[in-house]
Amino acid sequence: MTALEIGIASFPLLMVLIFLRVPIGLSMFLVGLGGLMIVTDGTLVAFGRLKNETYSTFSSYSLTIVPMFLLMGHFATLGGMSSALFKAAEGFLGHRRGGVAMAAIGACAGFGAICGSSLATAATMGRVALPELKQYGYAGGFSAATLAAGGTLGILIPPSVVLVIYAILTEQNIAKLFLAAFIPGLLAAFGYVIVISIYVRLFPESAGTRPAVPWGERFAALFKVWPVLMVFGLVVGGIYLGWFTPTEGAAVGAFGTGLIAWLNGGLNRESLTDSFMVTARSTAMIFFIVLGAGFYNGFLALTKVPQELADFVVSQGFSPWMVLTLILVFYLLFGCLMDSLSMILLTIPIFFPVISAMDFNMVSLPAMQASAAMEVLNAGVPDGMADGMLASIQEAIAGGMELTRDQMKELGIRVTEGMANRIEAEYVAIWFGILVLIVVEVGLITPPVGMNLFIINAMDRKTKMIDTYKAVMFFVASDLIRVVILVLFPVITLLPLMLMH
Repeated sequence: MTALEIGIASFPLLMVLIFLRVPIGLSMFLVGLGGLMIVTDGTLVAFGRLKNETYSTFSSYSLTIVPMFLLMGHFATLGGMSSALFKAAEGFLGHRRGGVAMAAIGACAGFGAICGSSLATAATMGRVALPELKQYGYAGGFSAATLAAGGTLGILIPPSVVLVIYAILTEQNIAKLFLAAFIPGLLAAFGYVIVISIYVRLFPESAGTRPAVPWGERFAALFKVWPVLMVFGLVVGGIYLGWFTPTEGAAVGAFGTGLIAWLNGGLNRESLTDSFMVTARSTAMIFFIVLGAGFYNGFLALTKVPQELADFVVSQGFSPWMVLTLILVFYLLFGCLMDSLSMILLTIPIFFPVISAMDFNMVSLPAMQASAAMEVLNAGVPDGMADGMLASIQEAIAGGMELTRDQMKELGIRVTEGMANRIEAEYVAIWFGILVLIVVEVGLITPPVGMNLFIINAMDRKTKMIDTYKAVMFFVASDLIRVVILVLFPVITLLPLMLMH
């Protein structure tokens, strides 16, 4: 067998190990290590990579952001921020039809802004909101589905651990990915609220009512969420404004939430130790999966599977949109069987080169030149520019033509094809990352193995899983509609980045 054939054959072997319930990190590690031994005909390269890959993985500065965000989420829970968010949202929405469920979605979105983990968001908000939903007569399946869907906001609304891993794998800017995820995250929360509104009208018996809260109590509850706003504004705003790096921002967030938890009485020596231990276990699990993925992806790179796949797809003349659609469908299907982090680590090194080789025409060189030229002309015609030159520039802009070198020199601008290609590559990478994150997120609530569904149902054993499955499909439909919208209109995702440029 050739190296390429061995690389292709490794994928079904990996799937067999995963379906046999071998931990995915260990599965990728074993297949990658064994594959390296076979391809290099010995143990020298494989064991050499064992030393180098292990050191480079566990000493990566970029990965230090992961335990900081996880710890921030634990401290936020101890500080009562999840309960404060839910009470504030419930005060304003609880008396409406389906209002308590809408409040749960709003609280999940708020908690996701300081947590970064879907499973942690679902578990935390489940403990806070599930008793309230049951108290006011909400059906068990509908309640579980609402909280499971709300939990997915934890990895979409920045900060997000999965986005950090994607940024590292594709060598993208973490802050820009966080910025691009913001609008899709708000759309997700808004879509879930619409789903709840539709569901309680189709099934009136699924949601009870609760009395309205006096305005004084509403504002009092709203005042208690200031720590969440402060931490989110400090961490995310500080990263965007360049006050500190994403890793430093995560450390600042962890310190801030820890201080708030201590002031609120939720953090003591025992709970601090527990938080460190839980964070250490979660981080160790994530890092081992990253290590296993590093071995497997290194083996694939040696066999040239990603490069050959990209070349094959390009040579077939497939439409970029068709390729993107097939990849997203793949994620939707396998997301029902695997967790989000594992999916990202396993597939991005294979699919990202394919997407990078596609031309989505997101950036136009004439449009970039026209934008730069108009910025100059709006400030006033440069001194010494001849009327004929000004007319030729205006004619080129109106006709959508590229500016000549002389025209750009007169304007004092420099916009080249290389610059346009670099921005195009960045836009595609970030847009694709957000789309992947969303479809992987859908897998967390898609039967039969939606992990968020099991987390919530474990808190309410009386609710049948089939009832949760039926209710959650309404939220899945909302997610699919959102994916279609973001595919058809990339500008929704990329608008914050375009404003930066």
